[in-house]
Amino acid sequence: MAEEVFINVAANETRVGVVEQGLLQEIFIERTDSQSTVGNIYKGRVVRILPGMQSAFVDFGEERAGFMHVTDLVDGHGVFDKKPDFEYPAIATLLHEGQELLVQVTKEPIGNKGARITTNLSMASRYLVYLPGSSHIGISQRIEDEDERERLRLILAEMQFEDEGFIVRTAAENASSEDILQDAGLLRTRWETVKQEAGKAHSPTILYRDLPLPLRVMRDIITSETVAIHVDHGDTHEIMHQFLSDYIPGKLSCLAMSDAEALFDIYQLEDQIEAALDRNVPLKSGGYLVIDQTEAMTTIDVNTGAFVGRKDLEDTIYRTNLEAANAISRQLRLRNIGGIVIIDFIDMVNEEHKRQVLRALEKGQQSDRVKCNITQISELGLVEMTRKRSYGSLLKMMCEPCPVCEGRGFLKSTESVCLEIFKQIQRMAGDVEGRQCLIMASQSVVDRLIDEEARNVRQLAEALCTDILYQVEPGYTQEQYDIVVSVLGQARPGKA
Repeated sequence: MAEEVFINVAANETRVGVVEQGLLQEIFIERTDSQSTVGNIYKGRVVRILPGMQSAFVDFGEERAGFMHVTDLVDGHGVFDKKPDFEYPAIATLLHEGQELLVQVTKEPIGNKGARITTNLSMASRYLVYLPGSSHIGISQRIEDEDERERLRLILAEMQFEDEGFIVRTAAENASSEDILQDAGLLRTRWETVKQEAGKAHSPTILYRDLPLPLRVMRDIITSETVAIHVDHGDTHEIMHQFLSDYIPGKLSCLAMSDAEALFDIYQLEDQIEAALDRNVPLKSGGYLVIDQTEAMTTIDVNTGAFVGRKDLEDTIYRTNLEAANAISRQLRLRNIGGIVIIDFIDMVNEEHKRQVLRALEKGQQSDRVKCNITQISELGLVEMTRKRSYGSLLKMMCEPCPVCEGRGFLKSTESVCLEIFKQIQRMAGDVEGRQCLIMASQSVVDRLIDEEARNVRQLAEALCTDILYQVEPGYTQEQYDIVVSVLGQARPGKA
């Protein structure tokens, strides 16, 4: 399907949107003060070993130390052939505190967790991924033609040196052997430079930095289906023009400089980004999805909503689930949701309907550039899936926990706050009795105290022989309140 790429460059932020038929499919954001470290190679130093977790922390020059599990030391590039009775060696036998080593970031810091790092290094180009220290040869699974796979395998076998491996990327399909060899030579030169710098550098320090976002997108995302690349920044346009001329000349004609100051506004991308932050996702039929991102996983609930169908209940449920399966694939990419995802489809009785819904979900994931694994629909109508997470989600990137509810998503009701106030006054009975009591709270809480809770307030005042007064504090949230008791003409606050 034809796709367009929109690149918006501002003083403190670069955004790249991938659009198909007017719909935003993916959005990449990189900010000046928090540039991506994924793919960067560092010379680091082991600062702490955790034998009980088979893990270590490595200082590689960033604000927080990187986390590395023993599998990041032993497994190689995901091709380590383990026997059924294999046991990982103790990490303390592989590393010691103060040891220097080369590491690469595989996952950005997310929340309170530091970056995930590995000693299994790799360097990517347009057609290849270079694996120093490995002997693995891999072909992208998206290249399905067996003859083409064999051709690429033979090219790599002829050019492969000892103690190096390669993975052929999807873009290499139908590429000439000369272009692939040129890529391999470029990667070898880069690796030699990294090794030379590593020999001279003191840890912690960066040895290799991956391409900036616009060029990274050109390298990783541009395909034969890309029909237009819009850029709204002159310097970036020139850099991309040179990059395409050198590496992807066939797409040079797609590059266009946009004079529009609000490129994303003109193509309605800003509205789509804003909608991607919402919890609810409406479906065309009238149904909707509810997406909740938590620390452990993301849950997606499918609802029929206003959709009542045309035939019977089973058909209505099937059509809603089918539409939801297609929408979920896009939402996962657009929101960049990773980790464990639990999808709660509406319960279906017909087994063929279940297969069709699951097939639609799997088909939608085929266009996902990120690796996904999907299980069968359970008896409860749940589908468990995983999606590789290297970067934080769009929600984590653009939002922060609400300071009022502290990320709960809910506030205590005015009734609950009023009951808390009554309990607090009763705890202060010794100080309150016979004196004046001032309740300082938000407008909504004071309104309820004066109206619905008037009888309870009066009974409390009579029981404690006190006068209860109210004062609205505009700066208070609904959950905030103070109780001030007059003592010998002075005011003494009583905190909730």
